[in-house]
Amino acid sequence: MAPSAMSDITPMQLPIYSKCSNKINASVLHGPRDLRLEVRSIEEPGLGELQIAVKSTGICGSDVSYYKKFANGDLCACAPLSLGHESSGAVVAIGSQVSGFRIGDRVALEVGVPCGQCGICRKGRYNLCKRMRFRSSAKSVPHFQGTLQERINHPAVWCHKLPDRVSFEAAALLEPLSVAIHAVNRASPAPGSTALVMGAGTVGLLTAAMARQSGCTSVTITDVDAGRVDYAVKKGFATHGFVVPHPLQPSSSSSSIFTTSGSSTPLESGAVTPASLFLDSIHDQFEGAKGLAADILSLTKPSPGLENDDEDEGVDMTFECTGKEACMHTSLYATRPGGKVIMVGMGTPIQTLPMSAAHLREVDMLGIFRYANTYGTGIRLLSAQGHGGAGFTLPSLDDMVTHKFKGLDAAKHAFELASRTIDDDGNLVLKVVIEA
Repeated sequence: MAPSAMSDITPMQLPIYSKCSNKINASVLHGPRDLRLEVRSIEEPGLGELQIAVKSTGICGSDVSYYKKFANGDLCACAPLSLGHESSGAVVAIGSQVSGFRIGDRVALEVGVPCGQCGICRKGRYNLCKRMRFRSSAKSVPHFQGTLQERINHPAVWCHKLPDRVSFEAAALLEPLSVAIHAVNRASPAPGSTALVMGAGTVGLLTAAMARQSGCTSVTITDVDAGRVDYAVKKGFATHGFVVPHPLQPSSSSSSIFTTSGSSTPLESGAVTPASLFLDSIHDQFEGAKGLAADILSLTKPSPGLENDDEDEGVDMTFECTGKEACMHTSLYATRPGGKVIMVGMGTPIQTLPMSAAHLREVDMLGIFRYANTYGTGIRLLSAQGHGGAGFTLPSLDDMVTHKFKGLDAAKHAFELASRTIDDDGNLVLKVVIEA
């Protein structure tokens, strides 16, 4: 063997085990609003794993849904479940065949673990892997426990090292930032594009910011909550904001054709039927969405004299971040012919949509499911904050954390607050974080 050949062999890193106890505290959900602090056992990290002391976990809308209903959409938990998937922490133990990490390294956790072997994974779209296990989700059985635990063992390949200047709180928000990065990557905006973002929650705000980062010159954000819209514009996430009026209450006539037993009354000539009532209702919803779209677009209408008669009205792309049917209606009407509607929010699974508004105008509808290959981009964006330079700079993610709770025993209070838009003092609730 040539003498130089030995220098190419990387020495095997021996496992470094934790000096901590094998007992940990964990916040565990047993049913709707039945959150308990429990003691669990934790093993040493296995092959290819790191043991992470969780330092910061943001509460996501899906976490709140599980907390309230023990379910998120169609996914119902069937066993006790630790919540939390927006997390960062520090390495406290290293399993065998792991290289490139040291005790004390600060990391952001990408909590979805795909199989890595299927065709989808090999194509790089691992977020669509059928065998994906995602922490705090009830989709896989047994459930993959979330990060609201003192320590967890996690595959090293899904732990991303952090620069010292990135806080644990900002690193936890890399997870929703990844959703925004993936959404904008799918939209592929050209420089100078215009965008509309429906919903000013965490994902909506970050999507608006990423649209600006990607070259959109006009980004309008909408929400029913005026505080969130004001925050979005003042902090630079969006260039324009629109507060959506609260919907009117359903008319009492909608139930007038039914008796108390639920059977329909005898019909007279020209009487309203359930079918016609449904069609009238849908028509009214579509007309309302058209009107709302026009009101939103009026914010960014060119000044008199600068209008181009050949230019079709509407934004180049709309990011629908609420999952609400009414918002999807408005999105389709607000998007110009040849534009795109990106479905970011997961909400109402079955919706009635004005499809002609899409196919007669060639409006593309693109689905978004979580993210793939985004954490490196997110970390570089956070590292660039405060360094100046040309162009748009991502607003502070630390500033998005409006409320912090210390310790897992405060998790119940944190979840109750995360389900609100303002706290008891009237302050905006945006991102609630539980710290170690």
